Amino acid sequence: GSCRYRCCPGRNNACWAPGARRPHCYCDSYCQRTGDCCQDYLATCRRAAVGCAVGPWGPWSGCSSPCGVGSRARSRQVTVPPRHGGDPCPDLKQRRGCLGQHPTCGTAK
Repeated sequence: GSCRYRCCPGRNNACWAPGARRPHCYCDSYCQRTGDCCQDYLATCRRAAVGCAVGPWGPWSGCSSPCGVGSRARSRQVTVPPRHGGDPCPDLKQRRGCLGQHPTCGTAK
């Protein structure tokens, strides 16, 4: 079997070819985990692998609670999605705790 004209990211059962020893061999990136890649998978597809790239972190949001315990969040965007079995994307969101200290806190009537 050959992957020459099709290299699919993820688990894609449509990317198969008749194998010499097995009924099917696969040309999707999942075949590396299952061990049923076509013989030319690495030479044909892995060479074209593109790892995920992300942009810089955005600013932290304000505290979700004006008074007391809350959280802040920030995010970043994917600039290049992973393809052909490339490295997956890292976390795109982060959250951390905060303590809201608005000037009106503690002055409830």
